[in-house]
Amino acid sequence: MNKTFSTLALTRRASLAALAVSAVALATFAAPLPSVAADKSIKVGIMSGEDEDVWRVVTAEAAKKGLKIETIAFNDYTQPNEALERGEVDANAFQHQPYLDNQIKTHGYHIVRVGYTGVWPIGLYTKKYKTVAEIPEGAIIGVPNDPSNEGRALRVLQNEGLIKLKDGTGILATLADVTENPKKLEIKELDAGIVGRSIDDLDGAVVNTDWALKSGLSPKERIAQEPIADNPYRNFIAVKEDNKDADWVKTLVSAYQNDTVKAEFDKVYKGTGLSAY
Repeated sequence: MNKTFSTLALTRRASLAALAVSAVALATFAAPLPSVAADKSIKVGIMSGEDEDVWRVVTAEAAKKGLKIETIAFNDYTQPNEALERGEVDANAFQHQPYLDNQIKTHGYHIVRVGYTGVWPIGLYTKKYKTVAEIPEGAIIGVPNDPSNEGRALRVLQNEGLIKLKDGTGILATLADVTENPKKLEIKELDAGIVGRSIDDLDGAVVNTDWALKSGLSPKERIAQEPIADNPYRNFIAVKEDNKDADWVKTLVSAYQNDTVKAEFDKVYKGTGLSAY
């Protein structure tokens, strides 16, 4: 073979090979970078009931961003944090900060808030009286028995002049902090999920708004309510502390905090709950 021709052929082959490598490299760099949440699947603990409808929309929004969500519905408020701490779910969405603070104090959980969802103002409901002033001496009033919601309920009663709490009492007030009870009310501590359903056996009950909805209570039967402004009881999405800065967490929060989910939230809760982000 002619030496010159051989050299030219080798040079041409080398050039073609270099072009091929360059093309692959360019194709690689030109390809869109995958979403940080692409192919990521997580489990989110929520409370059973109306919130399941809201989270179906959240799940659809997350899927558009490459995040697959499987919701795990619980019936007991004590379960979602335990499941999160154990790694049985990756996130949960059901609680407010005072409740989580008490859970951390009691159980040593390593759980943090990452994005607000909604707020459900707690209120005093009754089927027997039209106003707080009509509540008689010795009336039986039900309140939630978990520490954060009991304190919240007692503050509603205090705001209405039915009781007085010890000066300096924090948000975790208990019956032991009641210093004045002019109508000699009998205050019964009941599970948050039961107190609303027990309304027929009570003269009144302070009920979380989501549980009031589940119990068939209407705003017409609410004669008092906690203030909305600066409410510390906004619910939120929570994760393990080690995951708080993870990309999938940002995707999860954005999948909830948008107009599409808000529209479903408003439809489901009919004004009893308010978006809080």
